[in-house]
Amino acid sequence: MQHFYVWRLGKWKRWSIVVALALFAAIFIWFERDGTFSVFSGEGPTALTKGNENETDIALTFNISWGEEKVFDILDELEQAQVRGTFFVSGEWAERHPDIVEKISEGEHELGMLGYRYKSYLDQEIDEVRQDLQMAEEVFEKLGFEDTKLLRAPNGHFNEEILALAEEMGYQVIHWNVNTRDWENPGTNVIVDTVMNETDNGDIILMHASDAAKQTSASLKTILPGLQNKGFNFVSISELINQAHAETELVE
Repeated sequence: MQHFYVWRLGKWKRWSIVVALALFAAIFIWFERDGTFSVFSGEGPTALTKGNENETDIALTFNISWGEEKVFDILDELEQAQVRGTFFVSGEWAERHPDIVEKISEGEHELGMLGYRYKSYLDQEIDEVRQDLQMAEEVFEKLGFEDTKLLRAPNGHFNEEILALAEEMGYQVIHWNVNTRDWENPGTNVIVDTVMNETDNGDIILMHASDAAKQTSASLKTILPGLQNKGFNFVSISELINQAHAETELVE
């Protein structure tokens, strides 16, 4: 969804311009991700995109929907650095790799859902989304993770209707505000620079543990100690949520 605004200043008075721009900035924050916009809202269901900006806690998250190799390298790097992450896995993948799901849990990492099939929720009817979530829920329950209530929408695609459904089903939708785009394999240095330059207090960092992300584990060798040296503290998403005054954003 894209919006284009054309400002024709004409003979507007200076104070009118200032007021209009201030109002616009307060309502809309453009946070580029597949053409979506974020709107701060105190009403209705919301998606968490950032924790408390006054705290040095940050959350490192990984999406995984296919493959069974790269995730082990990532788990090794996290263990060596004594860092806990949050892994969002698709139900379909978890069903095929229960042993890896168990290994993630044994490493004291947090688990979240990535739906059942990795297919954009915006390309499905709401009843299909409900069915997808129910299928994912059944898989996690069979694996012994019935208390999994963190949800990340496939591709990060969702709208207010999907957020309302997630809330109805007892899920908290988790987005991100630092996107490494590591799945594109842009180069280890590019991934490192993105994280080191963009990460700030309370941020949620998006990375991938699928086999397509071939440079993620290597980048963690620099990212993990680098962020720790800058004073950041890695926490799980649940810990980020539990912080007082955590910020939420509603994505349209």
